[in-house]
Amino acid sequence: MFWGVVQVSAQKDSIYIEAKLSSDKKILEINQELIYYNHSDKEVNNIKLLNWVSAYNKRGTSLVYRKLEDRSSDLHFAKQEQLGKLLELDIKNSESQPVPVENITDQNLFLPLSKALRPGESIKLQLHYRMQLPNQKFTGYGTSDRNVALKYFFIVPDHFDPDNISKRSYNDIEESVNFNTYWTVNFDLPVNHFIDSNLPQIQMNSFKGYLDSDPEFLISQNEFPSIKINTEGIHTEIKFGYNLKPEEKENLEFYLPLHLQFIKEKIGFVPDRIFISDKFRAKEDFFGNNDISFWKFRFQLFNDAEKTDMDYFGIIAKKILDESIIADKQNDHWFKNGLKSYLEMQYLQKFYADTKLLGSLPENSIFGIKPLKLFHASKVKLLDRYGLAYQYIMSQNLDQKIDEHFTALSNFNDMAISSFETGSLFNYSAEKMGYENFNAIVKDYITQNTDKQINPRDFLKKIAEKDKATTYLTPFLEQKNRVNFSLKNYKKDGDSLHINIARNTDTDIPVKLETQTREGERKTFWIETEENEKIKNVSLPASEDVSKITLNNDYIFPEANYRDNFLYAKGFFSHTKKIKFKFIKDIPNPEYNEIYISPRVRFNNTYDKFLFGVNFKNQSLFDQKFLYSITPTYSSGTGKLTGSGSVAYSFLPAESIIRSLTFGVSGSYYHYDYGLAYRKGSLFSNINFRKNPRSTVSRGIGLSYNYLERDLSPLMVANKDYGKYNLWSVGYGYSDSQMIHEKSLSISTQGMEDFNKITAEGFYRWEFAPKQKLSLRVFAGYFARNETRNSMFNYGISRVSNYSFSYNLLGESANSGILSQQFILADGGFKSFIPGSVNQWITSFNVDSSIWKIFHVYADAGIYKNKNRPTEFIWDSGIKVKLIPDFLEIYFPVQSSLGFEPSFKDYARRIRYTLVINLGAVINAARRGWY
Repeated sequence: MFWGVVQVSAQKDSIYIEAKLSSDKKILEINQELIYYNHSDKEVNNIKLLNWVSAYNKRGTSLVYRKLEDRSSDLHFAKQEQLGKLLELDIKNSESQPVPVENITDQNLFLPLSKALRPGESIKLQLHYRMQLPNQKFTGYGTSDRNVALKYFFIVPDHFDPDNISKRSYNDIEESVNFNTYWTVNFDLPVNHFIDSNLPQIQMNSFKGYLDSDPEFLISQNEFPSIKINTEGIHTEIKFGYNLKPEEKENLEFYLPLHLQFIKEKIGFVPDRIFISDKFRAKEDFFGNNDISFWKFRFQLFNDAEKTDMDYFGIIAKKILDESIIADKQNDHWFKNGLKSYLEMQYLQKFYADTKLLGSLPENSIFGIKPLKLFHASKVKLLDRYGLAYQYIMSQNLDQKIDEHFTALSNFNDMAISSFETGSLFNYSAEKMGYENFNAIVKDYITQNTDKQINPRDFLKKIAEKDKATTYLTPFLEQKNRVNFSLKNYKKDGDSLHINIARNTDTDIPVKLETQTREGERKTFWIETEENEKIKNVSLPASEDVSKITLNNDYIFPEANYRDNFLYAKGFFSHTKKIKFKFIKDIPNPEYNEIYISPRVRFNNTYDKFLFGVNFKNQSLFDQKFLYSITPTYSSGTGKLTGSGSVAYSFLPAESIIRSLTFGVSGSYYHYDYGLAYRKGSLFSNINFRKNPRSTVSRGIGLSYNYLERDLSPLMVANKDYGKYNLWSVGYGYSDSQMIHEKSLSISTQGMEDFNKITAEGFYRWEFAPKQKLSLRVFAGYFARNETRNSMFNYGISRVSNYSFSYNLLGESANSGILSQQFILADGGFKSFIPGSVNQWITSFNVDSSIWKIFHVYADAGIYKNKNRPTEFIWDSGIKVKLIPDFLEIYFPVQSSLGFEPSFKDYARRIRYTLVINLGAVINAARRGWY
């Protein structure tokens, strides 16, 4: 037995390192001995080493691009001294012969072998290299004024790629790189520096031991705290790579033993050493329990002890799973993420079963009133967060399949799909088969695969062997799911309750059914379905007092729609949904048809003066397929009733080139001039094409037909102005809102009885320095046919003609005053008031560049041609002040075709401004980088 243990240990890779850190903590010099075994079942002709410090070396690396996707440009704009790079590298083989390396800036170093390495054989390499450490602010690893955090910087063999063929890149996703390895690491540190690690420390600055994960080291001038747990068979030391506040440490000394004991009961063990870095804490803490801060106000959802409890249970659970399970994060991320969420759900079920999602926040009162109590969100349980996160992203058709490659997952899907959806499925299966059975399988699986790379699908097979009703899990991983169960009808027959359950899948997925009496007594039944069984007929014993029937209550299964999971067996609303009126957007309550009512006040120059109205719509915080919005308003200026309304329905195919296909109809009635009203009716359809959720690219096609009718003044009638007209349009739009290089392109055609026009617009914005941007817009418009009676449908030069009433103008017909100075970036896009419009063709260029902080310079130039007139060239220039970028900007014209404008007596009237009041645009800008 002893000899067998020795033989097994000998088959592990081993790495011996002598590392010296420079006094400025920027240069790391390393002497390294590497013994590498061929763990594959075939010969290897070369060895691939990972040199991932080179990911920080220059622009264009996969790491830089991923950071830009996450809306961080720090690494892109980093100075040379902030970058990480390999400065020199020497490698010798077992015979002390130099091994050539082609390019030390490559993240993958391929070393040719003079003789093929057969399975089970090993080779010894001697490495000497020096590296410049990157600034820690980019990924949390590297050097800073406070400390040095080391991970993924040592040159190591790639264990996930034994054939040494494909290249891999560092993407800062905390994947396993070098596991099943015995490490010996000795550091030579500057004076008065301390070091901590996830490796066992054998003496000062020396570490030795075996790891199933990658080694981490934290070097600092301060010693960081640790907490030792010695209770009920648990002897674990937890080290922290950051300082703890006294209250936080006190809370941890109480909660950590509970955490470890709970985890040990579920998975069978806990390690004797845990190291938590500041980066790991930030990534794995409990999402959604932070205080809400607004201006000088701070609202607390949970007290400090509860936050510490929630945060650290997830942190500890994930750390234990990461360091005890060897899995390829690219393909099998969902397994450890899902187990972490499963453990969280079990912990919350035991200690926070009745806790609400918003914690104690709804109990806060204002003038003796608790306004948040009016929200359904105040009644949603904390445990419901897992199902709600999936519902939120699925409702936008931006969810991804569970086994998507991790680097392709959006940041929100990393949480909502990889963690929450998978955890919900594990919890659902565990409840069906019995938690004890599920936990026993988890314990056995982890024990049997100690020190081995796992294939999590083997775990799913073991679950299916225990309960065949869980066989749906494997195919569930491989596609975006739109499974839906619905209660069709029920019938009472004596002491029996006959229920019909419909489903939209052929897969045999079990469903949880619950009956409830008026007194609140509940009975639960698990209904197993057969393959290809669309309607399941169920007969259950039931008392006369059953008042409600529910499927998969509390979002326990990731369904596409929960609104059809309820039936009321008694009362006026049996077989129908109750109606509830609400005043502010809320998390939808699937048991009700909710109508949101909100007051609207709008100012429309002096035509309507103030518009007072009420908006009725069914749009909650989650997107819905069917939407309606009706807004009747009272015009104080005319004393008439005005308003608008729309109805739309969206198709959201899960697996298609189309992300959404929307059809809708809308109408509006307002005033556009003194005593003159317009009526507009529209039919429209929009196609949004599927996108990679990590991508910033969006593409779509829009089609619309608009019927417009305007009241005309006597003068307008005399001039044969347009009172009624029909507009149709077709357009294609492409946009890429990535950092550094933002661009968009649109092409459209529009027409009516008297004209057809073709319009193209391109936009490019380059961030050439941090928060300093150069913008270029190109516009081209051409009338293929123009038989119009006036200039109403012409292209604008400095002002737009809002003949389709699609621009949000503060003064529709204003020709003077502050409202007329509003600028809309459309058509020619000139900021100076250059008179006239274009009835044949126009091409214009708009340039804008940062000069200092919020101050920009702009210039516009264009050529246009009117009928029976020569071609004209126009231009302008000036200064722009960006008070709120893209939302509130002011233009001060300087020089133009009109002359030196500041010398004009009416210069104040020539100043323009852009004002965009669009909450949706603000939200879209804020959520970039998440999905």
